[in-house]
Amino acid sequence: MTVYGSFPGARPRRLRTTPAMRRMVAENRLHPADLILPAFVREGISEPVAISAMPGVQQHTLETLRKAAVEAVEAGVAGIMLFGVPADEKKDAAGTAGTDPDGILQVALREVRGEVGDDLVIMSDLCLDEYTDHGHCGVLDADGRVDNDATLERYAEMAQVQADAGAHVVGTSGMMDGQVGVVRDALDTIGKEDVSILAYAVKYSSAFYGPFREAVGSALRGDRKTYQQDPANLKESMRELALDLEEGADMVMVKPAGPYLDVLAKVAEAVDVPVAAYQISGEYAMIEAAAERGWIDRDKAIMESLVGIKRAGANMILTYWATEVARWVGRER
Repeated sequence: MTVYGSFPGARPRRLRTTPAMRRMVAENRLHPADLILPAFVREGISEPVAISAMPGVQQHTLETLRKAAVEAVEAGVAGIMLFGVPADEKKDAAGTAGTDPDGILQVALREVRGEVGDDLVIMSDLCLDEYTDHGHCGVLDADGRVDNDATLERYAEMAQVQADAGAHVVGTSGMMDGQVGVVRDALDTIGKEDVSILAYAVKYSSAFYGPFREAVGSALRGDRKTYQQDPANLKESMRELALDLEEGADMVMVKPAGPYLDVLAKVAEAVDVPVAAYQISGEYAMIEAAAERGWIDRDKAIMESLVGIKRAGANMILTYWATEVARWVGRER
Protein backbone atom coordinates (compact mmCIF):
# COMPACT_ATOMS: atom_id res chain seq x y z
CA MET A 1 0.00 0.00 0.00
CA THR A 2 1.32 3.49 -0.88
CA VAL A 3 2.08 5.63 2.14
CA TYR A 4 1.77 9.34 1.34
CA GLY A 5 3.84 11.88 3.18
CA SER A 6 6.67 9.43 3.84
CA PHE A 7 10.34 10.35 3.68
CA PRO A 8 11.65 12.13 1.66
CA GLY A 9 9.17 14.95 1.74
CA ALA A 10 11.57 17.41 0.12
CA ARG A 11 12.88 16.42 -3.30
CA PRO A 12 15.39 18.97 -4.63
CA ARG A 13 15.82 16.81 -7.72
CA ARG A 14 12.52 18.18 -9.03
CA LEU A 15 14.43 21.35 -9.96
CA ARG A 16 16.99 19.38 -11.99
CA THR A 17 14.66 17.37 -14.21
CA THR A 18 15.30 19.06 -17.59
CA PRO A 19 17.84 21.41 -19.14
CA ALA A 20 15.17 24.12 -19.28
CA MET A 21 14.40 23.67 -15.59
CA ARG A 22 18.05 23.79 -14.60
CA ARG A 23 18.58 26.89 -16.72
CA MET A 24 15.56 28.61 -15.17
CA VAL A 25 16.70 28.09 -11.56
CA ALA A 26 20.43 28.67 -12.11
CA GLU A 27 21.79 30.97 -9.42
CA ASN A 28 24.78 32.11 -11.44
CA ARG A 29 25.26 32.44 -15.17
CA LEU A 30 27.95 33.87 -17.37
CA HIS A 31 27.35 36.84 -19.64
CA PRO A 32 29.73 37.98 -22.39
CA ALA A 33 30.14 41.28 -20.52
CA ASP A 34 31.67 39.39 -17.58
CA LEU A 35 34.69 38.48 -19.69
CA ILE A 36 37.99 40.21 -20.42
CA LEU A 37 40.48 38.90 -22.97
CA PRO A 38 44.20 39.01 -22.09
CA ALA A 39 46.28 39.44 -25.27
CA PHE A 40 49.99 39.53 -26.05
CA VAL A 41 51.50 41.70 -28.77
CA ARG A 42 55.10 41.14 -29.80
CA GLU A 43 57.44 43.59 -31.41
CA GLY A 44 59.19 42.80 -34.67
CA ILE A 45 57.17 39.85 -35.96
CA SER A 46 55.29 39.65 -39.26
CA GLU A 47 53.20 36.59 -38.35
CA PRO A 48 51.63 35.52 -35.05
CA VAL A 49 53.78 33.22 -32.91
CA ALA A 50 52.11 30.28 -31.19
CA ILE A 51 52.73 29.87 -27.47
CA SER A 52 53.57 26.21 -27.01
CA ALA A 53 52.50 26.03 -23.37
CA MET A 54 49.14 27.66 -24.13
CA PRO A 55 47.54 25.89 -27.11
CA GLY A 56 45.35 28.26 -29.07
CA VAL A 57 46.99 31.42 -27.68
CA GLN A 58 49.53 33.43 -29.65
CA GLN A 59 51.78 36.44 -29.56
CA HIS A 60 50.01 38.85 -31.89
CA THR A 61 51.24 41.17 -34.54
CA LEU A 62 49.60 44.59 -34.49
CA GLU A 63 47.38 43.50 -37.36
CA THR A 64 46.17 40.30 -35.72
CA LEU A 65 45.73 42.13 -32.40
CA ARG A 66 43.37 44.59 -34.05
CA LYS A 67 41.45 41.67 -35.52
CA ALA A 68 41.24 39.96 -32.12
CA ALA A 69 39.90 43.17 -30.60
CA VAL A 70 37.20 43.45 -33.26
CA GLU A 71 36.22 39.80 -32.73
CA ALA A 72 35.98 40.42 -29.00
CA VAL A 73 33.65 43.37 -29.58
CA GLU A 74 31.48 41.33 -31.93
CA ALA A 75 31.22 38.54 -29.33
CA GLY A 76 30.19 40.98 -26.61
CA VAL A 77 33.38 40.72 -24.53
CA ALA A 78 33.73 43.60 -22.10
CA GLY A 79 37.43 44.33 -22.26
CA ILE A 80 40.90 43.45 -23.45
CA MET A 81 44.05 43.46 -21.30
CA LEU A 82 47.17 44.13 -23.34
CA PHE A 83 50.67 42.85 -22.59
CA GLY A 84 53.62 44.07 -24.62
CA VAL A 85 56.51 41.80 -25.63
CA PRO A 86 59.47 43.97 -26.70
CA ALA A 87 62.42 42.84 -28.76
CA ASP A 88 65.08 41.24 -26.57
CA GLU A 89 67.65 43.88 -27.44
CA LYS A 90 65.36 46.58 -26.04
CA LYS A 91 65.24 45.08 -22.56
CA ASP A 92 67.41 46.74 -19.95
CA ALA A 93 67.76 47.02 -16.19
CA ALA A 94 65.25 49.88 -15.93
CA GLY A 95 62.69 48.53 -18.40
CA THR A 96 62.84 51.70 -20.47
CA ALA A 97 60.83 50.18 -23.32
CA GLY A 98 57.90 50.17 -20.94
CA THR A 99 57.88 53.97 -20.72
CA ASP A 100 58.87 54.71 -24.31
CA PRO A 101 55.87 56.40 -26.00
CA ASP A 102 56.79 54.33 -29.06
CA GLY A 103 57.27 51.10 -27.11
CA ILE A 104 55.31 48.09 -28.29
CA LEU A 105 52.58 48.31 -25.65
CA GLN A 106 51.94 52.00 -26.25
CA VAL A 107 51.81 51.43 -30.01
CA ALA A 108 49.38 48.55 -29.47
CA LEU A 109 47.16 50.68 -27.24
CA ARG A 110 46.92 53.36 -29.91
CA GLU A 111 46.20 50.79 -32.61
CA VAL A 112 43.46 49.04 -30.65
CA ARG A 113 41.88 52.29 -29.48
CA GLY A 114 41.89 53.50 -33.06
CA GLU A 115 40.27 50.27 -34.23
CA VAL A 116 37.50 49.80 -31.65
CA GLY A 117 37.30 53.14 -29.86
CA ASP A 118 35.16 52.90 -26.76
CA ASP A 119 33.36 49.70 -27.85
CA LEU A 120 35.83 47.69 -25.77
CA VAL A 121 37.36 48.61 -22.41
CA ILE A 122 41.05 48.76 -23.27
CA MET A 123 43.28 47.80 -20.36
CA SER A 124 47.06 47.87 -20.11
CA ASP A 125 49.37 45.85 -17.92
CA LEU A 126 51.31 48.31 -15.77
CA CYS A 127 54.41 46.36 -14.80
CA LEU A 128 58.07 46.28 -15.76
CA ASP A 129 58.71 42.53 -15.94
CA GLU A 130 58.23 42.28 -19.71
CA TYR A 131 60.76 45.05 -20.27
CA THR A 132 63.60 44.34 -17.84
CA ASP A 133 66.59 42.19 -18.71
CA HIS A 134 66.39 40.56 -15.27
CA GLY A 135 62.66 39.82 -15.52
CA HIS A 136 61.61 41.38 -12.24
CA CYS A 137 58.62 43.69 -11.86
CA GLY A 138 60.77 46.58 -10.69
CA VAL A 139 64.22 48.09 -10.79
CA LEU A 140 66.94 46.50 -8.66
CA ASP A 141 69.16 48.10 -6.03
CA ALA A 142 72.90 47.57 -5.66
CA ASP A 143 72.30 44.30 -3.80
CA GLY A 144 70.02 42.89 -6.52
CA ARG A 145 66.79 43.40 -4.55
CA VAL A 146 63.71 45.01 -6.04
CA ASP A 147 63.74 48.65 -4.96
CA ASN A 148 60.14 49.46 -4.10
CA ASP A 149 60.25 53.26 -4.14
CA ALA A 150 62.47 53.58 -7.18
CA THR A 151 60.08 51.26 -8.98
CA LEU A 152 57.13 53.49 -8.07
CA GLU A 153 58.75 56.30 -10.02
CA ARG A 154 58.89 54.06 -13.07
CA TYR A 155 55.26 53.02 -12.59
CA ALA A 156 54.19 56.67 -12.54
CA GLU A 157 55.85 57.17 -15.92
CA MET A 158 54.28 53.98 -17.27
CA ALA A 159 50.81 55.06 -16.20
CA GLN A 160 51.16 58.37 -17.98
CA VAL A 161 52.39 56.97 -21.30
CA GLN A 162 49.77 54.21 -21.26
CA ALA A 163 46.99 56.70 -20.57
CA ASP A 164 48.27 59.00 -23.31
CA ALA A 165 48.27 56.03 -25.69
CA GLY A 166 44.59 55.34 -25.09
CA ALA A 167 44.18 52.97 -22.14
CA HIS A 168 40.80 53.23 -20.43
CA VAL A 169 42.17 51.22 -17.48
CA VAL A 170 45.66 50.58 -16.15
CA GLY A 171 46.25 47.32 -14.32
CA THR A 172 48.75 47.80 -11.49
CA SER A 173 50.16 44.28 -11.36
CA GLY A 174 53.66 44.75 -9.95
CA MET A 175 52.78 44.39 -6.25
CA MET A 176 54.87 47.31 -5.04
CA ASP A 177 53.76 48.96 -1.80
CA GLY A 178 52.02 52.26 -2.55
CA GLN A 179 51.66 51.65 -6.29
CA VAL A 180 47.97 52.55 -6.56
CA GLY A 181 48.36 55.92 -4.86
CA VAL A 182 51.39 56.86 -6.94
CA VAL A 183 49.70 55.86 -10.18
CA ARG A 184 46.53 57.75 -9.27
CA ASP A 185 48.54 60.91 -8.60
CA ALA A 186 50.50 60.47 -11.82
CA LEU A 187 47.34 60.12 -13.89
CA ASP A 188 45.60 63.05 -12.24
CA THR A 189 48.66 65.24 -12.73
CA ILE A 190 48.35 64.97 -16.53
CA GLY A 191 44.58 65.40 -16.58
CA LYS A 192 43.74 61.70 -16.92
CA GLU A 193 41.27 61.61 -14.04
CA ASP A 194 38.91 59.41 -16.09
CA VAL A 195 41.44 56.60 -16.50
CA SER A 196 40.57 53.84 -14.03
CA ILE A 197 42.90 51.72 -11.93
CA LEU A 198 42.40 47.99 -11.74
CA ALA A 199 44.49 47.12 -8.71
CA TYR A 200 46.03 43.68 -8.53
CA ALA A 201 45.30 43.83 -4.82
CA VAL A 202 45.66 40.10 -4.27
CA LYS A 203 48.36 38.53 -6.41
CA TYR A 204 49.99 35.37 -5.17
CA SER A 205 53.43 33.99 -5.93
CA SER A 206 52.17 31.01 -7.89
CA ALA A 207 53.50 28.02 -9.80
CA PHE A 208 50.60 28.48 -12.20
CA TYR A 209 52.29 31.45 -13.93
CA GLY A 210 54.67 29.15 -15.79
CA PRO A 211 53.20 29.36 -19.31
CA PHE A 212 52.85 33.14 -19.02
CA ARG A 213 56.64 33.41 -18.78
CA GLU A 214 56.87 31.97 -22.29
CA ALA A 215 54.07 34.23 -23.51
CA VAL A 216 55.91 37.43 -22.54
CA GLY A 217 59.44 36.14 -23.17
CA SER A 218 60.34 36.61 -19.52
CA ALA A 219 64.00 36.85 -18.58
CA LEU A 220 63.27 36.22 -14.90
CA ARG A 221 66.15 35.22 -12.68
CA GLY A 222 65.15 34.00 -9.23
CA ASP A 223 61.56 34.41 -8.05
CA ARG A 224 59.10 37.09 -6.97
CA LYS A 225 58.38 35.94 -3.45
CA THR A 226 59.54 39.19 -1.85
CA TYR A 227 56.71 41.15 -3.47
CA GLN A 228 54.01 38.71 -4.59
CA GLN A 229 51.96 37.23 -1.77
CA ASP A 230 52.46 33.95 0.08
CA PRO A 231 49.88 31.30 -0.96
CA ALA A 232 49.57 30.34 2.72
CA ASN A 233 48.15 33.72 3.72
CA LEU A 234 44.67 35.25 3.65
CA LYS A 235 44.82 38.06 6.24
CA GLU A 236 47.79 39.52 4.38
CA SER A 237 45.67 39.69 1.23
CA MET A 238 42.84 41.46 3.01
CA ARG A 239 45.32 44.04 4.33
CA GLU A 240 46.68 44.61 0.82
CA LEU A 241 43.12 44.99 -0.41
CA ALA A 242 42.30 47.63 2.20
CA LEU A 243 45.45 49.61 1.39
CA ASP A 244 44.71 49.62 -2.35
CA LEU A 245 41.18 50.85 -1.74
CA GLU A 246 42.47 53.63 0.53
CA GLU A 247 44.86 54.68 -2.24
CA GLY A 248 42.05 55.01 -4.78
CA ALA A 249 41.62 51.69 -6.59
CA ASP A 250 38.51 51.71 -8.80
CA MET A 251 38.45 47.93 -9.21
CA VAL A 252 40.38 45.12 -7.54
CA MET A 253 41.81 41.84 -8.78
CA VAL A 254 42.44 38.39 -7.35
CA LYS A 255 45.10 36.41 -9.23
CA PRO A 256 45.22 33.44 -9.79
CA ALA A 257 41.51 32.63 -9.72
CA GLY A 258 40.87 28.90 -9.51
CA PRO A 259 43.25 27.92 -6.68
CA TYR A 260 42.14 30.95 -4.64
CA LEU A 261 38.33 30.87 -4.80
CA ASP A 262 38.15 31.15 -1.01
CA VAL A 263 40.14 34.39 -1.17
CA LEU A 264 38.02 35.66 -4.04
CA ALA A 265 34.85 35.04 -2.03
CA LYS A 266 36.26 36.94 0.97
CA VAL A 267 37.28 39.87 -1.21
CA ALA A 268 33.89 40.00 -2.93
CA GLU A 269 32.12 40.09 0.43
CA ALA A 270 34.39 42.84 1.76
CA VAL A 271 34.29 45.48 -0.97
CA ASP A 272 31.83 47.73 -2.76
CA VAL A 273 33.88 48.08 -5.96
CA PRO A 274 33.93 45.68 -8.93
CA VAL A 275 35.99 42.55 -8.38
CA ALA A 276 38.00 40.88 -11.14
CA ALA A 277 39.64 37.46 -11.12
CA TYR A 278 42.33 36.30 -13.54
CA GLN A 279 42.14 32.72 -14.73
CA ILE A 280 45.83 32.53 -15.45
CA SER A 281 48.00 30.71 -17.95
CA GLY A 282 48.56 27.58 -15.87
CA GLU A 283 44.84 27.17 -15.25
CA TYR A 284 44.24 27.48 -18.98
CA ALA A 285 47.07 25.11 -19.89
CA MET A 286 45.93 22.37 -17.51
CA ILE A 287 42.46 22.18 -19.03
CA GLU A 288 43.76 22.33 -22.59
CA ALA A 289 46.38 19.66 -21.91
CA ALA A 290 43.96 17.29 -20.19
CA ALA A 291 41.39 17.78 -22.93
CA GLU A 292 44.00 17.14 -25.63
CA ARG A 293 44.66 13.76 -24.02
CA GLY A 294 40.98 12.95 -23.87
CA TRP A 295 40.91 12.96 -20.06
CA ILE A 296 38.20 15.61 -19.72
CA ASP A 297 35.52 17.25 -21.85
CA ARG A 298 37.19 20.53 -22.84
CA ASP A 299 34.15 22.75 -23.30
CA LYS A 300 32.37 21.55 -20.19
CA ALA A 301 35.51 21.92 -18.09
CA ILE A 302 36.02 25.48 -19.35
CA MET A 303 32.47 26.46 -18.47
CA GLU A 304 32.58 24.77 -15.08
CA SER A 305 35.80 26.54 -14.17
CA LEU A 306 34.40 29.92 -15.16
CA VAL A 307 31.06 29.45 -13.43
CA GLY A 308 32.99 28.53 -10.28
CA ILE A 309 34.88 31.82 -10.45
CA LYS A 310 31.65 33.72 -11.04
CA ARG A 311 29.93 31.91 -8.15
CA ALA A 312 32.79 32.86 -5.83
CA GLY A 313 32.03 36.53 -6.45
CA ALA A 314 33.90 37.78 -9.52
CA ASN A 315 32.16 40.53 -11.47
CA MET A 316 34.75 40.25 -14.24
CA ILE A 317 36.90 37.32 -15.33
CA LEU A 318 40.10 37.61 -17.32
CA THR A 319 40.37 34.42 -19.34
CA TYR A 320 42.12 33.40 -22.53
CA TRP A 321 38.85 31.77 -23.61
CA ALA A 322 36.94 35.07 -23.35
CA THR A 323 35.91 35.47 -26.99
CA GLU A 324 35.16 31.79 -27.48
CA VAL A 325 33.06 31.55 -24.33
CA ALA A 326 31.28 34.83 -25.07
CA ARG A 327 30.10 33.30 -28.33
CA TRP A 328 28.86 30.21 -26.53
CA VAL A 329 26.88 32.04 -23.88
CA GLY A 330 25.66 34.62 -26.38
CA ARG A 331 24.00 31.86 -28.39
CA GLU A 332 22.31 30.54 -25.25
CA ARG A 333 20.58 33.83 -24.48
